[in-house]
Amino acid sequence: MQVFNTLGRERQAITPRVPGVVTMYVCGPTVQTSPHLGHGRAAVVFDVIRRFLEWEGFEVTYVQNVTDVDDKIINAAHEQGVSSDVVAARSLAEFTEGYRRLGVKPPTIEPKATEHIDGMVDMIQALIDDDHAYASGGDVYFAVRSFPEYGKLSGRRIDELESGARVDPGEHKRDPLDFALWKGAKPGEPSWDSPWGPGRPGWHIECSAMAREYLGEGFDIHAGGIDLIFPHHENEVAQAEAAHPDAPFCRYWLHNGMVNLGGEKMAKSTGHVVGLLETLDTHPPTAVRLFYLRTHYRKPVEFTSESIHDAVASLERLWSFRRRVPGPVEGASDPGLIERFRTCMHDDFDVAGALGVVFDAVREGNRLLDAGEGASAIVAAYDEMTGVLNLAQPEAGLDDLASSLSAVAGRFGMAPDLAPEATVDALVDRRQSAKADKDWDTADAIRDGLAALGIVVEDTADGARWHRR
Repeated sequence: MQVFNTLGRERQAITPRVPGVVTMYVCGPTVQTSPHLGHGRAAVVFDVIRRFLEWEGFEVTYVQNVTDVDDKIINAAHEQGVSSDVVAARSLAEFTEGYRRLGVKPPTIEPKATEHIDGMVDMIQALIDDDHAYASGGDVYFAVRSFPEYGKLSGRRIDELESGARVDPGEHKRDPLDFALWKGAKPGEPSWDSPWGPGRPGWHIECSAMAREYLGEGFDIHAGGIDLIFPHHENEVAQAEAAHPDAPFCRYWLHNGMVNLGGEKMAKSTGHVVGLLETLDTHPPTAVRLFYLRTHYRKPVEFTSESIHDAVASLERLWSFRRRVPGPVEGASDPGLIERFRTCMHDDFDVAGALGVVFDAVREGNRLLDAGEGASAIVAAYDEMTGVLNLAQPEAGLDDLASSLSAVAGRFGMAPDLAPEATVDALVDRRQSAKADKDWDTADAIRDGLAALGIVVEDTADGARWHRR
């Protein structure tokens, strides 16, 4: 299994620290506001990598942190006239909901920064004791020049960084390149006690301390967006290895490309974003997941309305094939398809290539079914592959749409107290009657009313069928 390791900027074979076990740390959200589509891509990308590793038989420990104390959170709290805790809790709930709707598995461990202050303080003190950090004016800074390997992850050199370095007002750095490990408390800000006075941790120290606490030294995979390579991940490496010089911090670094809008990176800081929850409200969540996966994880992906609509159409191709063979299938998967799928995933987690194998299976399966031949081995392979990618069509349960379906039924003078599935069946029958009477307006209105709820009505030679997107 080969990956492109940002550390060294080359392809390398993955060899887990412990045979049969993979440890992953993924940089999670800074919970200051609602998630956008870029956050969803990172979550889906590393969710698929985790699922594939588990499918291959590895036990995966997946740690994803929550940054719930930060300058941006504090600023948002001041603007809204609420506490930082309220901002963080509200934002985290939205991130969690977005990830759930995208089919992302919950982390094995989801540590919050505010619950791990003691560990950060201990690491900062160790850095001070070894002359890698210093206290100044109530703050504590990491001395970048004390770590000779600084820049090894990003490929940046100290002399290149000097020209753009500066000391902002209120900072007490000895060197413009140094960065904050601890920030002294300001009036109205959340703070914790420390040997250097009340304050709060800097952003970078959070991940170094929490990753080491839960995964130990030399864990397997650290992942996040490409925009985190510098300075965040670079600083993580420097802090962790300066504090514990006898072992590497992490051995494989994976970074996903950005989601772009109009050629520019989506970013909360610029407001150049498309909301994740709003997108999931207007498009099938599994189609949004497919949109992310159709491009190799390290490359940028451009968001357009056409790209999402194309993902919806592609997903329908997958699901239409699977509906031709209802229920589970007996027998083994087609070994050729499974091996091709595995080969793609072993090639730096080439999910886009793996999806090509899935669509090949659909084409061959449809050909066999059209010819009246059996396709159980292909369907079994399809189920196995879409299971890894989590693209299988969800169950058609409609309990969450009960009130909406009753309202639609009421518009057409139908009984509003039927069970949800029975309501859809009755609406489809009413549409068929309207078509027979050439009442096209009613037939179209019923179809459109159901479509607005994510229920697709298909006209087939055997009559009308419906399914949920």
